[in-house]
Amino acid sequence: MRAERTSFLLVLGLLLAGICSVHSLPENVMVKDQRRRVDDHTLASSNTDFAFSLYKQLALENPNKNVIFSPLSVSIALAFLSLGARGSTLTEILEGLKFNLTEIQEKEIHQGFQHLLQTLNKPSNQLQLSAGNAMFVQKELELLDKFIEDARVLYSSEAFSTNFRDPEAAKSLINEYVKNKTQGKIEELFKFLSPRTELVLVNYIYFKAQWKTPFDPKHTQQAEFHVSKNKTVEVPMMSIGLETPYFRDEELGCTLVELTYTSNDSALLILPDEGKMQDLEAKLNPETLTRWRKSLQPRRIHELYLPKFSIKSDYELNDILSQLGIKKIFGGADLSGITGTADLVVSQVVHSAALDVDEEGTEGAAATGISMERTILRITVRFDRPFLIAIVLKDTQSIIFLGKVTNPS
Repeated sequence: MRAERTSFLLVLGLLLAGICSVHSLPENVMVKDQRRRVDDHTLASSNTDFAFSLYKQLALENPNKNVIFSPLSVSIALAFLSLGARGSTLTEILEGLKFNLTEIQEKEIHQGFQHLLQTLNKPSNQLQLSAGNAMFVQKELELLDKFIEDARVLYSSEAFSTNFRDPEAAKSLINEYVKNKTQGKIEELFKFLSPRTELVLVNYIYFKAQWKTPFDPKHTQQAEFHVSKNKTVEVPMMSIGLETPYFRDEELGCTLVELTYTSNDSALLILPDEGKMQDLEAKLNPETLTRWRKSLQPRRIHELYLPKFSIKSDYELNDILSQLGIKKIFGGADLSGITGTADLVVSQVVHSAALDVDEEGTEGAAATGISMERTILRITVRFDRPFLIAIVLKDTQSIIFLGKVTNPS
């Protein structure tokens, strides 16, 4: 019960998958686009399933700590890696990402991620959103032409020749790249790199949006936040009154409020009743999320209180991915689709994420790195207790960020 009481949970889901806007396209192109949208839904459902599975593992391992991560960044990075996987290694990665391989082909999965990346990078006046991939290659390592071309076409990956025999210089090069792509939010993705490293794959995501109805900073005041039954901290608490989508879920014992950004994307805030956090965590799945989205109705909320916060997390995901069934990449891997030989193995999967929520809006960034070596290694609603938040892009369904906050101070 103590863990249940002390959990202050913030789940941040940037739900992204994309639906192309169809302008005056030829008829045959429009039909193709409609077919592709079905693939987007399949991709989104699998990404959401993987997101909640990964979240539950992180929450279990960090019961009293803030957690923020980007499941979509991890999904894209692993799907990118799977381009070079063969045999049971490939099957394990894709099934670990929650794809049903009897219903969807590998080719369709990669095309789905290709379309998703294109959607995330569409220019917008109201929303800053970018996502991309890169590979850093040891100078003497010869990659297969097909892997290089698929990485470029499907994952828009840049490629950089890198000298990993000078690991500090290589680490600085990669971390500086990620820092630049995430507007300075992720400063040190890799804490160390081995001089035996041959190849590093990187994914990054950056998101920034303004509230449609901003909070007035003059109304932000220090207030109590109940971290647990016996612990209270002082936090800057924002407040506002507005009409916005609302739903009281009696079945799961929680209250939901949706706050919209100027881009019409939104943040879904989920406040479990006292003592209900663990029950709610157990019910996190794509079906619950869909039911919530359908149940929200505009209501006048006279007073909404939401803490202002900034949180960051760094993870080494080797053990957690193994628990989710993705094991072979760390030993006995067949990654022969990268170089033509099966002597590469993943040595580390690292992930960093950051999230800021304030009166103006939300800013989030995340990056995932996969390093490889030769095969020798492995109504009045007061958010003053545990709550969940999901940030949702209007035409999309894939979770980008999930998080947990145990103490917003």
